[in-house]
Amino acid sequence: MLVEREIFADWRPPYAYVPGRSPRHAENLFDRFKVDANIDDDQFSSSNAWRFGLAFLNDGYFWESHEVLESIWLAAAQNSAQKCMVQGIIQLANAGLKFKMKQDDAGNRLLIMADGLIEEASRRGGLAVLGLSAANISILRAVVETIRMPDYAK
Repeated sequence: MLVEREIFADWRPPYAYVPGRSPRHAENLFDRFKVDANIDDDQFSSSNAWRFGLAFLNDGYFWESHEVLESIWLAAAQNSAQKCMVQGIIQLANAGLKFKMKQDDAGNRLLIMADGLIEEASRRGGLAVLGLSAANISILRAVVETIRMPDYAK
């Protein structure tokens, strides 16, 4: 694993869902990781949703990452650095999924969106929004970039 192991838990779904190639997971499989809508913004980075969402992204479970992180995005304050960062990470996961689906143009557009959102989050909130440093973000982006490479077994 590329990102420091201590920020990630060990559980993973039985497979990475890819639309058109694998069955969807059970509807409630990820409910235990999602944040409550009333959680305070300062608790996001210590939540299971954040830890598992990043872990899933780091390990190539892109759809699953989006599924879990969306609960934080929904709970985050409008126009906050946290909401912007979570949206950027979700778009990074979406880009990885599109690359897995061999939809490279869509994946490239999503990477550009992710970069813009992450940059905006950093502008609004400082260097490490939700505890993610620029180095952490670069590593997660590299995971997605690897999927795009021609020799990657999709």
